[in-house]
Parts: sequence; structure tokens; C-alpha cells
Amino acid sequence: MLIAECYSFPMSISVRSYAKINIGLRIGPRREDGFHELYTLYQTLALFDVIRVETSRGLGIEIACKDARVPCDETNTCYRMAEKVLRASKIRSKVRINIEKNLPVQGGLGAASSNAVATMLGMERALKKELAPLDRLRLASEVGSDVPLFLIGGTVLGLGRGEQVYPLEDLPNFHCVVATPALGISTPAAFAEWDNTMAASKLTPEQGSARIDSFSHSLFEWLGSKSFSPTGVPRQGWDRAEALLLGLVRTGMENDFESVVFPKYPALREVKRTLEKAGAKFASLSGSGSTVYGLFANRTSAGKASKLLTSQGVRACATVTLQRAEYWKTALSQ
Repeated sequence: MLIAECYSFPMSISVRSYAKINIGLRIGPRREDGFHELYTLYQTLALFDVIRVETSRGLGIEIACKDARVPCDETNTCYRMAEKVLRASKIRSKVRINIEKNLPVQGGLGAASSNAVATMLGMERALKKELAPLDRLRLASEVGSDVPLFLIGGTVLGLGRGEQVYPLEDLPNFHCVVATPALGISTPAAFAEWDNTMAASKLTPEQGSARIDSFSHSLFEWLGSKSFSPTGVPRQGWDRAEALLLGLVRTGMENDFESVVFPKYPALREVKRTLEKAGAKFASLSGSGSTVYGLFANRTSAGKASKLLTSQGVRACATVTLQRAEYWKTALSQ
């Protein structure tokens, strides 16, 4: 294998590493490879970490982060991605990655997965070596199940174990409050608890597949709705975002993880109730948690809900959902 070494060093690139939420998440049967079939709608948010990638002569990968909860060894997703990019690019280089952490750790916002994609994008620019689109997707899926979604951004359908991603027409911008109590939830542990619950209820694989099908029907009924008002008759001045939020509630879409995470962490259920009482049109756990988010019809109500949760000692902030064009316009604009 021919390994090249680039001499236009050093080079430093900064990339915004955006968060995501799950608008509905259905867990299907456990597969032979140990993973579960999933069906979810990913949506990127305007909240982000900053990943700074520096390449120079030499060998090795270094990770730096001031947040002590973030591993700085080969278990870090950025480290794993950097290894794969160097190998795929057939380039020798010293790589230093600094993670400016703003997003919660183990929060269900996909921060570690997004960090990995930001590392890939930063290395491509620093090394002046762009990977083929299929190689990008392959490396992303090898690092983690929800990593590939950050190669698309905006509104994304996730299938398989979450790594099969399909860009959908962007939803309108929703005002969103993201609330993350001070606790971390292990996704593998949440899946294990789900398996125990399903075993106790004696759910068959066929029934599990039927649950996936019913969820997909609800999702596409919602996304395909042409209703611009509660009556289904468009009227002047009616806000499409608000109409879609009302439709989302009617579909009954939920995150399956709530059934196993909320009983173990009652504080998360209370955060969801607080968001709903504060005016959220739709509230849900994101991923396996610990983040709970609420979608609001306007900026004012979202801001008030954020302040309310903050006054109760819960880390919360108001933001907006991020469409695909803006995602790519701003990710590399540091």
C-alpha cells in the first residue's frame, strides 16, 4: 500500500459539531448481530461543539478536551475516526484534535457521533484529501450507529440500527427547548433494560416488526400531510410549523426508550411534564436520554420554558432546529 506524506503543514481547521434530536424512535426486534432494528426521524439543532483539527509532520493522534468526562484515548470517537481517515486517505500525519465541549455528555443529542464527523470533515480540509461519499458513509457507520446522519444534516430518516440514513424534505424551523438534567444514561444499558421488558411481556419478533410498521405509517402520514390548519383547510396567515406540530401530536409518535428510562429516572419524566405545562406542542426524550426536549410554536414561549427549567436547577436552553442548507453553510465557517 502506498502511503503519502503531505508537507504543507501545519494546518488547523475548526468545524462546528451540531446536535440532533429524535422525533419519535421505535425499537424493533434484536437482530442476529446483537443490534436492534430502529425507526426514527433525526433532526439537527443549532447547538454545537467546536472541533479543531491540526495536522503536522509526524505520526500519532492526540485528543484534548477540558471536560474530564470526555475520554482522550483511543476510545474517543474522534480518535477512532482520525485513525480511519488516515488509513483510507493513505496519508501519514500527526493529528491533534481539540474538543470544545458545549453539548452534554451522554445526553442523547449525538454529540460524540457529531464530533466524529466534524473530525472527518476537518481532516479532509487539513490534509487536502477529500474522501468519496460512499467511503465517508462506510467510515461513519463503522464508528457508530447514528454517526452517518451528520453527513446529511437537517431532517433525516434513520433505519437499520440507525446507520441507514435518508435525507427527507426539511421540516420548517421549530423553536426548541433542550433540557438535560445532571445525569448520564448509557445507551447499551437502556437497550438491555428494553430487552428485559420485552422478554417479560413475551413480545414475539413478528409483533416487534408490526410495531415498526405502525410507527412508519404514522411518521409518513404526518410528514405527508398537506394540512395547513387544524381543520385541514389552509387559511391566510396560518403557520405551517404550528400545523405540523399539531399533526405530530395527533400521530401519537413516541420514543420507546421513555418506557424504560423514565421509571428509572423519574426526574426526566418531570422535565417532560414541565415542558408540556409550559406550552410545548410536543415533548420527548431524545435518543436514550438524558436530554428531554420540547417543540414550541414561538420563540417567546420557548424562552419562558427554558428560564423556568433553569430556575428549577435543570440545565436548559432555547434553540431552533437546523435545516440542511444552513447546517452545511455554517459547519465549516469557523
